[in-house]
Amino acid sequence: MRLPVRLDHAGERGLTMWKYVLAWIPMVFIAIINGAIREKWYGKHVSELQAHQISTVTGVLLFGVYIWGLIRHWRPASAEQALTIGLVWLGMTVAFEFLFGHYVAKRPWRDMLHDYNLFAGCVWVLVLVWVTIAPYVFYRLQG
Repeated sequence: MRLPVRLDHAGERGLTMWKYVLAWIPMVFIAIINGAIREKWYGKHVSELQAHQISTVTGVLLFGVYIWGLIRHWRPASAEQALTIGLVWLGMTVAFEFLFGHYVAKRPWRDMLHDYNLFAGCVWVLVLVWVTIAPYVFYRLQG
């Protein structure tokens, strides 16, 4: 005899959030592909700073297409949930970048922090802003 499983509203929201946490994983591969395109194609023809600026734009576009499709397919229950999804993705992205970057790729902390220096022309932070607000933006646009 099976007992019916009943979730309260908070339990349903928690399960729903897990699919968005898992949906973040393809963004790692999108970023890797974006970086590979930078290194193999246009990165050879422009300065390193320009290459990173270009890849910021292409990253925003690629993430935008992915997130738009995801939000269209798995519409958040509310604007608040869309904002929560973006904040969770921001935390996961920054944690991955610093943990993987330092401990696996062996990048010094100083170099990774330099990527956040807008005064030096580094615009990587725009990707983080976009990943954070895109679920909300697309939730509203598709609403």
